[in-house]
Amino acid sequence: MARDLETALLRTFVTAVRAGSISRAAAALGNTQPALSQQLRRLESVVGSPLLHRSPSGVWPTRTGEELLPYAERILALSAQALAETGRALTGHCGVGLLEDLAVSRLPQALADLARLHPEATLEVLILSDAAMRQAYDTDRIQLVLDEVPDLPWPPRWTVRLPLVWAAGPGVAVDADPLPVVLFSNTCAWRTAVLEAMEGSGRRWRVAFESNSLAGVLAALRAGLGVAALMPANLEPAMACHDAALPTLPDVELGLARRPGTEGDALIDAVETALRRMI
Repeated sequence: MARDLETALLRTFVTAVRAGSISRAAAALGNTQPALSQQLRRLESVVGSPLLHRSPSGVWPTRTGEELLPYAERILALSAQALAETGRALTGHCGVGLLEDLAVSRLPQALADLARLHPEATLEVLILSDAAMRQAYDTDRIQLVLDEVPDLPWPPRWTVRLPLVWAAGPGVAVDADPLPVVLFSNTCAWRTAVLEAMEGSGRRWRVAFESNSLAGVLAALRAGLGVAALMPANLEPAMACHDAALPTLPDVELGLARRPGTEGDALIDAVETALRRMI
C-alpha cells in the first residue's frame, strides 16, 4: 500500500520544530497538545522512524527529522503557492534583501520554487551591508527586505520572533572553564545575546574565534573551536547542543519592510506571502 505524506501532518511537524515545544506548537495551530502529539506519531508511523527528540525542555529533530524538514517545508510552501497562484501567471521583477543567516537557510529555495512556477517572473536575492541594503531599497532595486528589525530601511509591515539555539563543535566540552565561545564580530542581535547570556550566567568564558560572516562562524564550529548561538535553520545535526549547563538565549526579532508604492503588485505580493509562510 502506498504511503502518503499528508500536508496537515507535515505542518504539525514543521510547527513543532520551529516552536521547539509541543505545547507552543499546539497553541500556534489552535490544537490540543494530545491531538498534536497523536498527529506527530501518525507521521512517524508513515516515515517509519522517530522524528523528534523529546525532553522536559522541549523538542528538536532527530537525524531523520532533519532530513525530512526541508522536504516538508518545500511541500507546504509549494502547496500554498499552487493554491494561491493557480491560473494566474506572474511577471515582472522582485528584488529581495535578506539577512545572511536567512540567505543560507531554506528561504532561497522557497523563492526558487516560486520562480519555477512563474518562469516569466524575475526574482533577485541580495545579501548586502546595511548601507548597501538601504541604497538598493531607496533606488528600487529591491522591494522587500527581511532583516533584524533595527536594521530595516523602513518600518516593518510585520515582525516575527525566532529563537536562538546553542551550537557546539565536535569535541567541545560545554562544562569547560573558561567556556570557548565563537562570536559574530559585527554588532548584531546574535553577538549581544551571547554576551548578555554569558555575563548573566556568572560563568567564565573566552572568545575563541570571531568572524563577520555566518560561513566563518560555521567553519569555526566544524573545527571544534567552541560554542555559538545560531538560528535553528542553520544548525547542522552534528552541532546540536541541548546541555543545561549553557545559559538560556533570548529570541531575536526579524521584520519585513516593503517599499512604498508596490501595493497591488501581484509578484511582490506572492513573494511576501512566501517569505511570511516560510519564516
